[in-house]
Amino acid sequence: MIMYTMMPEELIFPIHQDIYEKQRVINYNGIPLLVELNQPHQYEVIRILSTDPNHYLHSPIQPGTKLNVNESFIF
Repeated sequence: MIMYTMMPEELIFPIHQDIYEKQRVINYNGIPLLVELNQPHQYEVIRILSTDPNHYLHSPIQPGTKLNVNESFIF
């Protein structure tokens, strides 16, 4: 079956709650990011939440990148 829709995959096929509990919104160098906790103080970038197109060109914050941050970055 093929489903053509503009809806995000997460709305059609919900993910388990425990995955959402590991995600956080942080402010990294002035750029809001959705990240997932992998280890204490190590996050993996899931999504860039900025409206500035230039932020999407920064390679250190591309989705999939691992960040070592402290708790002061968390919103």
